[in-house]
Amino acid sequence: MDSIASIYDRISAIRGTIASIASIAPQSPAPRSAETFASVLATEATKGAEPAAPISLLPVQKVGAYGPEQLANASAIISAAKAMGLSARDQAIGVMTAIGESSLKVIDRGDAAGPDSRGLFQQRANGAWGSYADRMSPTVSATNFFRALAEVKGRDGITPTLVAHAVQRNADAQYYTKYWDAAVEIVSKLTGATTGQVTGT
Repeated sequence: MDSIASIYDRISAIRGTIASIASIAPQSPAPRSAETFASVLATEATKGAEPAAPISLLPVQKVGAYGPEQLANASAIISAAKAMGLSARDQAIGVMTAIGESSLKVIDRGDAAGPDSRGLFQQRANGAWGSYADRMSPTVSATNFFRALAEVKGRDGITPTLVAHAVQRNADAQYYTKYWDAAVEIVSKLTGATTGQVTGT
């Protein structure tokens, strides 16, 4: 069995090695909380995602009641879904949800049911949706929405509003139904997909 002195010698050697490595390794602060970790994860997940089209480069400037700012946000939602390899139907579900939650505007307020809700998807400050900045970012908030949507099993056989409800868990499971046609039209106009490609029919 090693003597106490030899154990101390080994500990000292290990500490010296660690100090040497630390002196040459780049310093990067470790995440300090679950929220910071979620923020870093969301940022990494969106690397390589298509950026939202500048308003001037949108293929259309108006679809129904939705103007350039709202269509730019829809473009960010669509790009986030495409970066994750999700279908046109999934893209439309994301757009539909954001229409229902914020009219496709990045809003910095919640409502009586969720006073801490923010952004396109009115995501709560409960740690599941990242930091305030994440929830206010069209791309990051959409990526987080689609990450949860991708966990909905058999979603292609479920009505769009129920898929959205499975992610958002709002009070009325049928709430998003009235926004579906507008979402399909927006995705079709922004991507060139046919209605059949978007709806899966």
